[in-house]
Amino acid sequence: QVQLVESGGGLVQAGGSPRLSCAASGDIICISDMAWYRQAPGRERELVADISSGGHTNYAESVKGRFTISRDNAKNTLYLQMNSLKPEDTAVYYCFAHCPEGGRDYWGKGTLVAVSS
Repeated sequence: QVQLVESGGGLVQAGGSPRLSCAASGDIICISDMAWYRQAPGRERELVADISSGGHTNYAESVKGRFTISRDNAKNTLYLQMNSLKPEDTAVYYCFAHCPEGGRDYWGKGTLVAVSS
């Protein structure tokens, strides 16, 4: 089992630059890819950015150039640096981890980012 705990959310003004963190614990050695997803009110959960164990990254078009995903394997922590926030970035942000062995996926409980205009 892997436990994921997000932090860093809250109320932010448009244009702000918060950083989300996701601390992983448990059977972390199994983790390969990690990602951030978000779900806005009334909308489906969507991929924001993902990062492979080797550091290869991928971003949603809506955040490309504004958000940066990174991971510190020594600290077992995933990050999402968010810049130039817009009201439409308001959502609950979820941390995700994939363990290829057994095809297991894990989710954090989410952290709310609310962007005021």
